[in-house]
Amino acid sequence: MFEKLRQGLKDIVNKISNTGLTEKDLEPILWDLQLQLIGNDVSVEIAEKVCSELKDRLLGEGAPRFGDKSEQVRETLKESLEAVMNGSHDLDLLKMAAEHKKRGELFSVMFVGINGTGKTTTIAKLTHLLLEKGYSVVLASGDTYRAGAIEQLEEHGRRLGVRVIRHKYGSDAAAVGFDAVEHARAQGIDVVLIDTAGRMQTNRNLMDELIKVKRVVQPKLTIMILDSLVGNDATEQAMTFNNQVGFDAAVLTKVDADAKGGSSLSVSYLTGKPVIYIGVGQEYKDLQPFDAEWFAEKILGDS
Repeated sequence: MFEKLRQGLKDIVNKISNTGLTEKDLEPILWDLQLQLIGNDVSVEIAEKVCSELKDRLLGEGAPRFGDKSEQVRETLKESLEAVMNGSHDLDLLKMAAEHKKRGELFSVMFVGINGTGKTTTIAKLTHLLLEKGYSVVLASGDTYRAGAIEQLEEHGRRLGVRVIRHKYGSDAAAVGFDAVEHARAQGIDVVLIDTAGRMQTNRNLMDELIKVKRVVQPKLTIMILDSLVGNDATEQAMTFNNQVGFDAAVLTKVDADAKGGSSLSVSYLTGKPVIYIGVGQEYKDLQPFDAEWFAEKILGDS
């Protein structure tokens, strides 16, 4: 996880630790840091922000001019990374579910994203998490364009022991979501999770359909699923979806296989939407809450 970025940042920490902490000394090293970040799929804007944060913190630290400065430099870089990743408001899905259940209201969640991001698997992981926390769940198979998608969600439903509401292949996705919500209300189910067809953000007709599904279902929460392995494309997808459809939070998948880690730094800051979970494996349990401190520690490793 983040091997390439970790090694690059380790070199930067060593360079800063072995030089004077003046603006003149830092300037060429911070330029190297900016290039390292951009080369690991961090957007230019975020790379500049991290470098600016680090520069301000180092120049304001009053660091010792002699002796080993590496630990202080590492900690300062860690704080700079955390400051970028903590740039948006917090959102707690489980807390929202609890509040809706307390009020006797259905908690509906709609999932969006392009093909291949792990959207259906993430829905299954969240189902598993909600079931473990004592919530009843029903799934809506709103990806009606691919028969395989319906079958995939039904297989997860079978394994997890939850009902999947589906219509025939090619049917209206908004109708599927509506029926799932009505079924959940009639049966007193706590949570409905609504899958949608994966689509490219450049396909206007399909984006319009997503807008229709959202208008009909009126989900309490819309979650964008992003593949961390596609780097800057993940950030572009998030920004376009947010502008056209709107979402409240993101989940980053395949983080365990990500050697670069750049999208993890960029998505939240540029969209203003929090990353709430990360996928770190294929099992249902392989979903963990996003934590900026943990992420920064993983990115820096033992640098």
